[in-house]
Amino acid sequence: QVQLVESGGGLVQAGGSLRLACTGSGMVFSITTMRWYRQVPGKQRVLVAEITEDGGTYYDESVKGRTTISRDNAVNTVYLQMDNLKPEDTAVYRCYANGPRYYGWGRGTQVTVSS
Repeated sequence: QVQLVESGGGLVQAGGSLRLACTGSGMVFSITTMRWYRQVPGKQRVLVAEITEDGGTYYDESVKGRTTISRDNAVNTVYLQMDNLKPEDTAVYRCYANGPRYYGWGRGTQVTVSS
């Protein structure tokens, strides 16, 4: 059973940085595409960033240039480094694992950016 646990969220002022982490178990992490989504109540969930098993990346336009997704297969963890944070980045950030024959969601971590 896929299990994902996020950490690293919190309250930060605009212009600050946060590094989110998501650690997975119950899967073969090294062959799993990992994604970060964010959601604000009442709004559609947004794919923020993705990293494939071979290191290919995707970023939403809203975070491109100030966000970096990376992975460390040795510790089954994907990271989301967010810099120059803006109030509109405020959301619950959840990671998602998309494997060959499995998938799973984390419970999320709250990011709040004050102006």
